Amino acid sequence: MKCLLFLVFFLCLFNNSNFAQKSKLPNSLDVLQNGFLHVPDTIHTSVYWYWINDNISKEGVVNDLKAMKKVGINRAFIGFIGLNEMPYGKVKIFSDEWWEILHTALKTATDLKIDIGIFNSPGWSQSGGPWVKANQAMRYLTSSDTILTGPSNLPLKLNKKGEEFQDVKVIAYQISEKQNSSLLSNNSTITTEGNNEGISKIADGNLNTFYPLNTKNNLIVNFETSTVSTVRSITISPDKVRIKANVEFLVDSGNGYKSIRTFTIDRTQAGLNVGFNPYGPIVISVPKQTAKKFRLVFSNANPAGNIAEIELSPIPKVERYVEKTLAKMYQGNLPPWNEYMWAKQPIVSDNDLVIHSDAVKDISAFMDKNGLLNWRVPDGKWMIMRYGMIPTGTKNSPAPPNVTGYETDKMNKIHIEEHFDAFIGLILKHIPAADRKSFKVVVADSYEQGGENWTDGFIENFKAKYHYDPVPFLPVFSGNVVNSPEISDRFLWDLRRLIADKIAYDYVGGLRETAHKNGLKVWLENYGHWGFPAEFLQYGGQSDEVGGEFWTSKSNGAISFECRAAASCSHIYGKRKVSAESFTSGDIPFSNSPATLKQRLDRSYIEGVNNTLLHVYIEQPFEDKKPGMSAWFGTEINRKNTWFSQADLFVDYIRRCNYILQQGLYKADVAYYIGEDAPKMTGIREPELPKGYAYDYINCEVILNNLTVKDGRLVLPDGISYRLLVLPPDNKMRPVVLKKLEQLIKDGAV
Repeated sequence: MKCLLFLVFFLCLFNNSNFAQKSKLPNSLDVLQNGFLHVPDTIHTSVYWYWINDNISKEGVVNDLKAMKKVGINRAFIGFIGLNEMPYGKVKIFSDEWWEILHTALKTATDLKIDIGIFNSPGWSQSGGPWVKANQAMRYLTSSDTILTGPSNLPLKLNKKGEEFQDVKVIAYQISEKQNSSLLSNNSTITTEGNNEGISKIADGNLNTFYPLNTKNNLIVNFETSTVSTVRSITISPDKVRIKANVEFLVDSGNGYKSIRTFTIDRTQAGLNVGFNPYGPIVISVPKQTAKKFRLVFSNANPAGNIAEIELSPIPKVERYVEKTLAKMYQGNLPPWNEYMWAKQPIVSDNDLVIHSDAVKDISAFMDKNGLLNWRVPDGKWMIMRYGMIPTGTKNSPAPPNVTGYETDKMNKIHIEEHFDAFIGLILKHIPAADRKSFKVVVADSYEQGGENWTDGFIENFKAKYHYDPVPFLPVFSGNVVNSPEISDRFLWDLRRLIADKIAYDYVGGLRETAHKNGLKVWLENYGHWGFPAEFLQYGGQSDEVGGEFWTSKSNGAISFECRAAASCSHIYGKRKVSAESFTSGDIPFSNSPATLKQRLDRSYIEGVNNTLLHVYIEQPFEDKKPGMSAWFGTEINRKNTWFSQADLFVDYIRRCNYILQQGLYKADVAYYIGEDAPKMTGIREPELPKGYAYDYINCEVILNNLTVKDGRLVLPDGISYRLLVLPPDNKMRPVVLKKLEQLIKDGAV
């Protein structure tokens, strides 16, 4: 039977790998058969080992590790988790007893030759704790605005947004007198169909008043002025409750209402993992409309929610600037490949209606540390904007309360190292090196902490990368157009791209560098649900190992995009292992066994996985309680489960699959280019490949730095190659990328 299994796996390997491309790999049937029958310890069958709600014991961790060893699990990643739905125990993190238990666990694992990984912070997402100060946290740029009329002399105390506000810049620019007022209840007649009571609240300039939508009926809001008015932008500010609706903007220029624009307002998720301004305004730009009558029709409201304010303005604004600055991010599980790509905005022909970058004055030197501005205001009306950073408020989770705090800034290596030293470093100092030889890996799970858009030294970083000063463009963060709508969008593109780059190199790269200094490696899931602010391939490329994830029931018939993300990242960045957090589950507790799990496991191997990580082993502190501790989100892979004593057969199967699949090189036909826009969580396969052909996603960084041509194939340094490179359906590309593609064609690429 073993020989038959070996033959099957060898044939699969032969069809999916290219032995000859890598001479140092096993290319002998004898070597492969021996490795298959006697899998080396370098092949890890791993498990997430969650210590939940301070419910741990010395006896429990020892027995857990012995049980793992008995069935063949030789790598365990410890996560310190806190869940509201479960009772808390008495062993608080950092207490004397906790240190003693952790010491025992690491020493026992060392004796048993089980490698240990530890999550780089309490909770499974992401990197934070109470040791992270406000000036080390994830932060975003905000401003307080003051309008002054000159000539006049100051001083003037400028407001700031809260005590945790860190000053960045103070700028001033002149406001044109041509910028007439928006349509509000004091200069327009506002009506709706039927009952008009309270409709004026929808445009009274007060965000604390609102008008409700209705799930059953459309809401029609009419604006009428006595004289001809102009509209170039629409701003809809929702109340602080969930809302989603379709909107149509119509204009009556004398011949009846004509539809100008349809769009959607969607603020259905409010957590910080979808942005630090989850109820931010929806801003839409329209070509110049001149009329006395304007109309907005709200339809298909569900959830209905409330409209706090509608502003129809003659001033152009940057469309969807809240989304473009990552203040509000994608609200679902997987952002589409083009989620952070927007259509061009209408051209603004009147230059007096936009801010000109060369007219923006940096007056930071005139403000003292107490916010007192001493500046002589020139003639005219001036906008003074005091910019600063404040924390997004995101915290590591789900973690016990005493170790929950701000999430660390992901764009600053210094702060990442400080966070590492405060948690992982503390463990290294506290437990003798001889007793923690098993501790080898620092773990970072999937990213679920939303966006940030500013950090220390960001202006200097921006100048170094793009060779222009971002300071004159800071008004774009509030939706103001600087120079033109197109130039403003280009600035925001640069901003998002730099954020993605820094999260890859400062966060993941910084974590890796610090880990290496301490003799550790980094294991990372290179994707993020909800508000993922990076580029998934580049993000994972900076880690030592990458992993995906699949659930037991949700994706039996569909490709796991997390596994494909991990596989593509590993392939194009020359990593040998593709891990997967396997068997995450929302099923009925204790309903799964190897018989129900194997089919989905085998599918993960087809998706590129070759290093299985079982989810989840919960630490069992109570020897007298059965079936022990469990949680709703994982398969019960622990010694209290009735089939665990026979899990060695299942683990042997996993280890042999992993061994075979880690030999040779992945052989693909097509590389799908994901483009350069950021954030980016997946690519697009257009056209889709026929069945029987394999692919990877590939990014700009790898194309520019590593892709060459050999014998008509596109080749990466470790020998992985592709017959075709497929570009996404996009009409823009940086010249440096185009030049590289032209060179590849000259070199013989198909």
